[in-house]
Amino acid sequence: MTDLGPVAWPPAPIRTERLVLREPEARDRAAFIELHASPEVHTYLGGPRPRDELEREMPEVPERWPGSFVVDLDGAMIGQILLRRATGHRRPAAAGKADLGYLFLPRAWGFGYAAEACAAALDWFDGVLPGEPVVLTTQTANAASMRLAAKLGFTEVERFQAWDAEQWLGPRSPVTPSD
Repeated sequence: MTDLGPVAWPPAPIRTERLVLREPEARDRAAFIELHASPEVHTYLGGPRPRDELEREMPEVPERWPGSFVVDLDGAMIGQILLRRATGHRRPAAAGKADLGYLFLPRAWGFGYAAEACAAALDWFDGVLPGEPVVLTTQTANAASMRLAAKLGFTEVERFQAWDAEQWLGPRSPVTPSD
């Protein structure tokens, strides 16, 4: 995965009705560790990383790179949105396109935060890279992620086996500016 090209980074924080999408800060380190060490979060992502390993390796300020947004609720990180170029994707339908990913702490599940944050990130993306398609890949067993993909406008193009599970791949039609 590589950056998003000619996108000015970081953007001003993106505000929704309840959330702020912003760049990672030092105060987010503990939440990043919790996110990546959580067995629940990583059920469909190959399993969690060991907490002690994350404590050793996580920088004081979590990595800042174009397309990585912290999802902030009332001043605290509850998740992360990732928009990255899928240059090394093995599926031709995804190769070279922007790939949407998201991780949320279990305590933030079930409140619509993922849909709200992903929609805001996709709106931002459409504004800075108009006409660019976005893809999403998730395990078919992840029912919540499958519902979110549909809600965000992603449509299935294929299913395939990877990482010992059936995967779902869908693009979102690019939004083009009207004249």
